[in-house]
Amino acid sequence: MTSAVSPRLVGDALARAVATLRLAPSPRAHVLANWRVLAQAGEFDLDAARLAEAHLDAATITDELGGGAVEPGTLWGVWAAGSPDTALYATRDGAGWYLTGRKPWCSGSDRCTHALITATAADGDRVFAVDLRASDEIRNGDPWRGVGMRDSGTATVRFTATRAHPVGAPGAYLERPGFWHGAVAVAAAWFGGAVGAAAPLRERLADGRGDEHDAAHLGRVDAALAGAGAVLRAAAAEVADPAAVTEPATLARRRALRARAAVEDAVETVLRSTGRATGPKPLAHDAHHARHVADLEVFVRQSHAERDLAALGHVATELDGGRADGVRL
Repeated sequence: MTSAVSPRLVGDALARAVATLRLAPSPRAHVLANWRVLAQAGEFDLDAARLAEAHLDAATITDELGGGAVEPGTLWGVWAAGSPDTALYATRDGAGWYLTGRKPWCSGSDRCTHALITATAADGDRVFAVDLRASDEIRNGDPWRGVGMRDSGTATVRFTATRAHPVGAPGAYLERPGFWHGAVAVAAAWFGGAVGAAAPLRERLADGRGDEHDAAHLGRVDAALAGAGAVLRAAAAEVADPAAVTEPATLARRRALRARAAVEDAVETVLRSTGRATGPKPLAHDAHHARHVADLEVFVRQSHAERDLAALGHVATELDGGRADGVRL
């Protein structure tokens, strides 16, 4: 199943990415293919990659938790972030559920037709599906003020007794291994962004304008991207295994943290080496490249940096018990 979302609504790059995602019979049947779609979109348009990744995540979540299929012609967001100064509550009134409060970091708030949204209910944290087309109560606030990712439609969204439909049991969204599988899909979009960010360096060497220092920088970039790509392909093969649906969450978490760390390192290598080799000219005179770098620097900050590395260290200790079993060839 593909979703032919109107390019006039979401932009050509996003429409192409969403239409290319393979969601039937299940997104799990096409993990690597779908991650490649995200990477290819991210190479040229990180806003499109960000929103396509959320659409894929929503299709995977509803497939795993029984929330119904993501229908063609729709665009789904996944709004699951929180902040200390916002709260969203779900209340039940008879047979229906309603959301009231504020939700931060809602990407695609200006164009999504539907969203999966986490909220606090009396029986615990839950995820709900909301048809945004039928929710006149929704109000957007706190508009995006930064340069990077400014076309992602990210805002804090206010809900006032908005009709919602529960997806899965309380706690199911975070407890499933699929939560961590989706975290690797985000890294696939980062990876594509890194490939695109190195374009001025590749062009410099290909046009004969580079010297040996430039070649060394490109060599470093090539090695970093090759390593990160290998990690993503290996992760995709493991996630696509039917056994991954019920694997221990700790294993899924380790895989995700490893992949995200490897890709984040590659992103930082690309940005540093490309900038050092080409100087300020691409950032000053190439509007697409300057915007792409700004987008990538914001997007990759979905990583929690050293906090995620610390979490990986603790997971490695838990699983390996001080041995090197988890890193041997």
